Amino acid sequence: MTNYVLRRFGQMMLALLGVSVIVFALIHLVPGDPIRVALGTRFDPDTYAALSERAGLDRPIVVQYFAWLGSALTGDLGVSFRSGQPVTTLLLERLPATITLAFAALFVAIVVSIPLGIVSAIRSGSKLDYASTAASQVGVSVPDFWAGIMYILLFALALSWLPPSGYVSILDSPIDWLRHLALPAVTVGLISGSILFRFVRSAVLEALHQDYTRTARAKGLSEREVITRHVLPNAWIPIITVVGLQLGFLLSGVIVVEVIFAWPGLGRLALLSVQDRDFTVLQGAVLLIAAMFLVINLIVDVLYAYVDPRVRY
Repeated sequence: MTNYVLRRFGQMMLALLGVSVIVFALIHLVPGDPIRVALGTRFDPDTYAALSERAGLDRPIVVQYFAWLGSALTGDLGVSFRSGQPVTTLLLERLPATITLAFAALFVAIVVSIPLGIVSAIRSGSKLDYASTAASQVGVSVPDFWAGIMYILLFALALSWLPPSGYVSILDSPIDWLRHLALPAVTVGLISGSILFRFVRSAVLEALHQDYTRTARAKGLSEREVITRHVLPNAWIPIITVVGLQLGFLLSGVIVVEVIFAWPGLGRLALLSVQDRDFTVLQGAVLLIAAMFLVINLIVDVLYAYVDPRVRY
């Protein structure tokens, strides 16, 4: 196990290095000069030249990349062209909001999809199965921005139960934190839950039709024992895979939902940095998102052995 984790960690670092090369190259191919955008109407040739030299933009792109990579390895991702703040500080300020929304949405998705998916598979062809499958189809098809706006109109404006947007730290007020979190978490969680429901139902259905399930029933085990001891343990692998992918997607920032609910996450920060041509912030945000995604994949791979003892590394 230790050797496997070390090998996977090495592969993860190589993948992250590849991501850094691609991101750095693509961002520098985007039209627009960050220094000129930052100066705006205050543009002056001398000031422009001084700032370009200070930011290292007057050097060859290969030299710029290795200088940025060397600083990134020490935790220095540069300085924002727009605000003048360190990029690492900006990312750390946005990270709690992103993690909060991601895990809250994943909690909603798991609570809704896993029990419903298991029951729908067990009662395949029943009215509950048809209704839940239809609901999941609606959940997958409805755009997240439309769902978010509808929730705001209903729960914030019509019923006045929840605030329409904004973010409050849990350290400042746990109640206000939960109230502001509810709508964006439900918006994202129900969509992710609709996707996860399909995989749960499919995995359980497949396990129900395997030979070991028929053998367990032939041995006289109760239906509950068949489900808990034979079906679910064999269905967890694909379910864990999809849960990991969904968590990685949520941690990358749900940009549309963050914009609608004015949620100060990494996705919204990346969008603003694209609009402002703030390359250093965008590079740091994408690198952090890629690192989180790769770490989630590593954790999912390690979990396989604990969920299914047949998995060996």
